[in-house]
Amino acid sequence: MSGPQCCSNPPTLNPNSGGGHVEEIGGLKSYVTGSPDSKSAILLVSDVFGYEAPNLRKLADKVAAAGFYVVVPDFFYGDPFVPENSERPVMVWIKDHGADKGFEDVKPVVDALKSKGISAIGAAGFCWGAKVVVQLANAGLIQAAVLLHPGFVNVDDIKGVKAPIAVLGAEIDQISPPELLKQFEEVLNAKPEVDGYVKIFPKVAHGWTVRYDVNDEAAVKPANEAHADLLAWFAKYVK
Repeated sequence: MSGPQCCSNPPTLNPNSGGGHVEEIGGLKSYVTGSPDSKSAILLVSDVFGYEAPNLRKLADKVAAAGFYVVVPDFFYGDPFVPENSERPVMVWIKDHGADKGFEDVKPVVDALKSKGISAIGAAGFCWGAKVVVQLANAGLIQAAVLLHPGFVNVDDIKGVKAPIAVLGAEIDQISPPELLKQFEEVLNAKPEVDGYVKIFPKVAHGWTVRYDVNDEAAVKPANEAHADLLAWFAKYVK
């Protein structure tokens, strides 16, 4: 997770991006999009760059268009990782923003969604966010999980999963290399009681689902394919 890939292709953050709005949910400022009347919600848990990344918000809007109420919390309290800050490399920054803290912070968000009448919740995590989501899946707090180019996630995490889980990984990934993803697949194959799969996307690098150039068709296509897989998984299990 500490390698250069986790922080490559940083997005240009824009607090005004997306078609939704920002409100506080469960104590966290969150980008919210989709129908508040929906009984199905999706949590998107960002990478280290946080909830103001335009491509992440665009994906949130895409998920909302499929009928979900979508929430993208700011787990970093206005303090996302800034690659230009040489005095605070990612391994220093992470001491203030560990995924275990993110898991504790997400529980009130889940409670707030349930209090709004939401009856089914799915969660997708990107890089840093995948560790938060796998902990939600292990605790039985969500109905389905999607991990995209996960960071920090290990075989024991996957062994403990209680919710249907899709793992979307990159062929070019030092953080979750294909060898590790294949171990995840072996674990899931040995857990017939939990539906799950692993898909390794060829010729793409860590971060490809949200940190792509919107003007590069070769980058947009595999990102859109991953987004379609994510939507299909949630359509199947979050209802």
